[in-house]
Amino acid sequence: MKKNRYIRKALSWVEKKPTKIVKSIAEGYENPKVFTSKSTNEKIRADLSFITYSGAKHYSDIALKNNNTKKLVVKWKVLSFMAGMKRGKLHLLAPKGHKAFTQRLVERHNINALVHTL
Repeated sequence: MKKNRYIRKALSWVEKKPTKIVKSIAEGYENPKVFTSKSTNEKIRADLSFITYSGAKHYSDIALKNNNTKKLVVKWKVLSFMAGMKRGKLHLLAPKGHKAFTQRLVERHNINALVHTL
């Protein structure tokens, strides 16, 4: 999976934030929570999640170009909704060359997310 190339950079980005708990798909970390769609039985999981000292829960996903944009949009909308319920935000970490693609999807589909350059 291409995301593995960027997971360490994403972890260093999160570690600069004032966090209490960090969960990640990387080795040595507890896995983030998996959300399952009842209708399609599809599993959705963020690449990283962290809780700040104020108790807000944030989700982060490494945003890479993908031909299946519908699946990305659904994933990001679910993660954004769940973060919003816990006073947090969805952070989309876009590596060089992927930021414009990510920004277009976020704006086109009205996803409540912050896009960061990774």
